[in-house]
Amino acid sequence: MAANYSGSLRLSSRPMDLRALTGRIGSDLGEPSAWLLETGDLLPAVGRALDVACGRGRHALLLAAAGFEATAIDRDRKALAVLEARARGLGLSVRTRATDLETNDPDLGSAVFELVVVFRYLHRPLFPALRRALAPGGVLVYETFTRAQAACGHPRNPAFLLEEGELPRLVAPLDVLRFDEGEREGALVARVVAQRPIL
Repeated sequence: MAANYSGSLRLSSRPMDLRALTGRIGSDLGEPSAWLLETGDLLPAVGRALDVACGRGRHALLLAAAGFEATAIDRDRKALAVLEARARGLGLSVRTRATDLETNDPDLGSAVFELVVVFRYLHRPLFPALRRALAPGGVLVYETFTRAQAACGHPRNPAFLLEEGELPRLVAPLDVLRFDEGEREGALVARVVAQRPIL
């Protein structure tokens, strides 16, 4: 079953057109998530961005090309080396940090980032650190697989799969600006854009 919710808050006077920048980073790293491309109207216009569990960094590169001060973290040092080389080749600045996100309580900083993105990764104990990392008014863009995906392919481990309707609860008390759940681009996923309130 598909679900969709959209809040009415716009964060900038002009929607960010990330699609126009995708050709700059190349396609060999994989296409950026359609969810990130579709939600440009909810992204901050500038600021610091964090790509969590970044892999080879297609989203970090895209955000750097859009003018964000991008930081990318992953535990795979080889993937980070690929990202660093690609960023240098493109003349982009992306900071990288090797971090095991599943041990203890990883320090992502406190009120540091205007934008945090997480794609195709789930470790439920990480959500408090994700919320803390957001600056007031900062935005979290998150997408990963739901339990229904197990019937179609990988992943199958329930620890890596969301229950129906679980993602908005995991991001609470952030304000949900947009939520979507169902089959998207051949996978069964849940995705959310949520904002830390401005105090």
